[in-house]
Amino acid sequence: MDRLSSTTLLPDTFMGARDDITEQITLIWGLIKAPLIVPLLRLAVVLCLMMSLMLFIERVYMGVVITLVKLFGRKPETRYKWEPIKDDVELGNSAYPMVLVQIPMYNEKEVYQLSIGAACGLSWPSDRIIIQVLDDSTDNTIKDMVESECQRWASKGINIKYEIRDNRNGYKAGALKEGMKRDYVKQCDYVVIFDADFQPEPDFLWRAIPFLVNNPELALVQARWKFVNSDECLMTRMQEMSLDYHFTVEQEVGSSTYAFFGFNGTAGVWRIAAINEAGGWKDRTTVEDMDLAVRASLKGWKFLYLGSLMVKNELPSTFKAYRYQQHRWCCGPANLFRKMSMEIIRNKKVSLWKKVHVIYSFFLVRKIIAHVVTFVFYCIVLPAAVLVPEVEIPKWAAIYIPSIITILNAVGTPRSIHLLVFWILFENVMSLHRTKATFIGLLEAGRVNEWVVTEKLGDALKTKAAMKAPKRPRFRIGERLHLLELGTGAFLFFCGCYNIAFGKNHYFLYLFVQAIAFFIAGFGYVGTFVPTH
Repeated sequence: MDRLSSTTLLPDTFMGARDDITEQITLIWGLIKAPLIVPLLRLAVVLCLMMSLMLFIERVYMGVVITLVKLFGRKPETRYKWEPIKDDVELGNSAYPMVLVQIPMYNEKEVYQLSIGAACGLSWPSDRIIIQVLDDSTDNTIKDMVESECQRWASKGINIKYEIRDNRNGYKAGALKEGMKRDYVKQCDYVVIFDADFQPEPDFLWRAIPFLVNNPELALVQARWKFVNSDECLMTRMQEMSLDYHFTVEQEVGSSTYAFFGFNGTAGVWRIAAINEAGGWKDRTTVEDMDLAVRASLKGWKFLYLGSLMVKNELPSTFKAYRYQQHRWCCGPANLFRKMSMEIIRNKKVSLWKKVHVIYSFFLVRKIIAHVVTFVFYCIVLPAAVLVPEVEIPKWAAIYIPSIITILNAVGTPRSIHLLVFWILFENVMSLHRTKATFIGLLEAGRVNEWVVTEKLGDALKTKAAMKAPKRPRFRIGERLHLLELGTGAFLFFCGCYNIAFGKNHYFLYLFVQAIAFFIAGFGYVGTFVPTH
C-alpha cells in the first residue's frame, strides 16, 4: 500500500511543480511586460514601418520607371549608338577590336567543357580573340582535365590560354587580376567574363561589342541570365522569380536612369581602359564585381544593360549551395557599403543625385533594409505582437504594403505567379540568413570574407541522374540541422498556439505556415529535388 500511495503522489508532485513554474513565468512576464517589452516592441514597430515605407516607395518608383521605359520604347538602340562592325578591305581583321574572354574556374569538373566549348564557339575573327581559362582548381585530376580540354581546342586553331596560380589569394578577383597581367592582354581592348557554368550564344560579341565601339563613354555592357534548370525543383523556381525581378526591373531601371547598376560578375563585356582607370580588380570584399562597378561609376563611366541578350547558366539546386551563395551576395554588398560610403560622398566627378541613388537606393534600401525588414518585421515583430496586444500594427503595414511589394515582384516571372505563396515563405526563411550575413558584412565579423564556390552540377550530370532511380538522402545532423531556423520556427509556432488559445487576432494561420517553413529549412529539406513540372 505504501508503494502504491507513493506512486500516486508522483503525478501530483509534477503537476504542482509545473504549476509553480507557470506561475513564476507569468509573474515575471507581468513585471517586465509594461515597462520593458511594450516600449521596445513599439519602437521596433515604428522602425519597421519606416523601413517598410522606404522599401515600398523604392519598389513603386522602380515599377513606374520600368512602365515608362516599356511604354515609350526606350530601347538600348535608341539611347546609344549601335552600328554593326563592318569589314574593311585595307585594314582586314584589324578593323575589329581585340577581345579577351576570361573564364575563372575552381574544381569545375561537371561544367568546364560546357563553358570552354561555348567560349571557343563565339563568332569573331579568330586572330582578334583570346580565350583565357583561369584555373584555380586544387584537384590535380580536374586540373589535368581542364588543361587537356584547352589543348584540344588549341589544336583546332583556337587562341586559348590555360593559366594557373600557385595560390588562391583573392579568390575570383585574384584570378582575374592575375590574368590581366599577362603580356598578350596588353593588345586587348575589351574583356568578357563568363563563370564556369555560363554558355553564351555564338553571336554574343556581335551584339554587345558595337555598343562599346560606338559609345566611348560606356564601360560595361551587361547581359541577362537565362536559367537552364529553373524547372528542376521548387527552390529553383523561387530563385528564378527573385532573379528575374532583379534583371527585368532593377538592372533595367538603373541602366535607363543613372546608367549605373551592379555588375553581375559574369556575362558582361568591360572596356579594359575603364577597369584600369578604376583601379583594377580588388579582393577586399566577396563582391569584387560590384566593387569594380561602383569605382568605375565614380570615375564617370556609364553602364548599359541588354535585357535582350541572354546567356544560359545554372541555378543552385541544393539548399546548402544556395545558402552559401546568398551569404556571399548579402555579406559582400553590406561590407562594400561600409568601406565605400565616405568615398562615394566625397566624390566630385558624379552628380549629387547619382550619389543619392548609389548610397540610398542601391545600397541602403536594396542591399540592407530589404533583408532586415523582411526578417525583423515579418518573422519577429509581427508574431511578437500576438503576445502583446497593447501594441497595434496598422493594417496597411501588415497587409497592403507587403501585398503590393509581392505583386510588383511577380511581374518579372508571370508564369510563376501561382507560386507566390511559396515564394513568400521561401523569402522569409532566407531572410534570416540574409539578415545575419548583412550584419556580418556591416560589422566585419568572422565570416565576412568567406568564399565558398557555388556547386554546379551541369546538364550532363543531371541527365544521368534523371535516368537513375532516386535515392533517399541520408540524414546528417551536421549538414541538415540548422538551429536558427528551428528556433525561429518554434517561436512562430508558439505564437500561433498562443493566438488560438486566447483568440487575439487572425494571424494564426500565417504563423503556423511560417513555422512549418522554418522547420523544413531547419532540417535541410527545402533544397531537395521536388519537380515542379
